[in-house]
Parts: sequence; structure tokens; C-alpha cells
Amino acid sequence: MRIDWTELPQAVTTEVADRIGGLRVTPATTGDHAEIAATVTGTSGKVFVKAAHTDFGVRSLRFELRVSEAVSGSHSPAIEWTFEAAGWLVVGFEHCEGPHADLSPGSPDLELLGDALSVLSQAPAPDVSLFSPKARLGFEHPAMAGETLVHTDLGPANLIVTPNGLRIVDWAMAAKAAPWVELAMLMPWLISAGHTPGQAEQWLVRQSAWQLTDPEVLDYFATKNAEKWATKSAGTTMAWMHDLATWTSEWAAYRHRLSNSAPTS
Repeated sequence: MRIDWTELPQAVTTEVADRIGGLRVTPATTGDHAEIAATVTGTSGKVFVKAAHTDFGVRSLRFELRVSEAVSGSHSPAIEWTFEAAGWLVVGFEHCEGPHADLSPGSPDLELLGDALSVLSQAPAPDVSLFSPKARLGFEHPAMAGETLVHTDLGPANLIVTPNGLRIVDWAMAAKAAPWVELAMLMPWLISAGHTPGQAEQWLVRQSAWQLTDPEVLDYFATKNAEKWATKSAGTTMAWMHDLATWTSEWAAYRHRLSNSAPTS
């Protein structure tokens, strides 16, 4: 659960201020993997700071730190520094200045995302402990296994269009899987941005990983993912869960119609 910056121990805020040369804090408005997430500005510039002190929060942030250090590519923000004080793990990330990506049909940001996906599809998983497909998604299929680094959460909130290109942030849920899994997990976000499932698939088919995936495997993934979010949303009033249930069910219904209309040999 996100908490206010003012609740941090003085030992932490002093250390951050010493590193940045000031302490003008702007809390983040999205994400919840760390208790603290904020842009901090000082005389040395801006840094995006995440901090955690609960067992779950520290494990999640330490995981994100290890993955981010291992990725260190042109599409991932650099780690500026990290320290521990007063029971808190604190990480300073490169500040990414710019709007969140627009994934709507015809948006120029889709080209940036497409280029990033091509790079990621060739990125081997780093030598750190990553989620398996089943641990991340709750279901599995032999075709989901692989050795590729998969971010797994490429929604607009984690895509920032900077003057230096697209930056992908928040690697807290990264997994090791087949590259097509990243594309399948992107589907709900494309639908949420205004694509029909058919339009989204027409865009994704530009990626070789999608072209090489057995349609029956895509059918399976779409169905299982929709079932998962239908179950999750049934027991909550959280709007984002109901949204994901809607978007994943739209794709599953499309795949069902597609498979039923395919000619049989």
C-alpha cells in the first residue's frame, strides 16, 4: 500500500536529500509495488525514488532492482543508486521525463512500442531468479516456456515516451518465458486503448514471435487468461480487475469465433 513521503524516517529522507542535493517531492500517481514511489528533485537533477520496508515490499523492490540492474538496456531506466537505512530499502532510478504512451489505433507511439518489442523478443533472461509463466499468470502451457526476458505488464502506465525514446519502467513482475507471451499479455492493453481484438492481432502479427505461435496455443492462452480475470473480478469491486475481465473476455470470444470459422482439412 502506498504511503506518504512524510512517513519516512528522517535517516532515509536525509540520505536521499544528500544524494540529490535537495528534497522537492512529487508522489507518483500510478503503481503500488512499493510503499514509496516519487520523483525527487534537487540541485543534481531528478531521480525517481522507490522505497519499501514491509517484507513483501522489500522482496518486490529487491527483485525489481536485480532485474533492472541486469537489463540495463536502452529501453530500461538506469539504477542511479541504492541504500538501506532504518529498515528501509531505497532505490533511485533514472527519471524518465515524458507522457505515457498512447496505444490507440494510429498512434505514433505504437511504432516505438513495436521497435521495443522486437528488441525484447531477442533479449535473453538475465541470470537472476525470475517468475515462471505459471507463477506470474496462474496457468501454464508447454509453449509458454522459454528463455526470453518478459516484462509482463506493458500497460501505458509503464511506458514513457521520453526525448530519447520509449522507456519501459517497473520490472517488478518480470518473467522468463517464450517471447510470444509478452505479446499475448499486451492484448488487453491494446483493446483498452480502442483496438478491436482483430485490429490488435493485425498489429501484433508484425512481430515474428506472434507469427510463429500455434493458433491453438493463442486460443488456450486467451481462454485461460479470461477465465482467470473473470474469477478474480467476481470477488471484488476494484474497477481495474473488472476492466481486465472485460478486455480479456473480448479477446477470448474473438479467438473462439476465429477458431470456429477456420476451415477444417
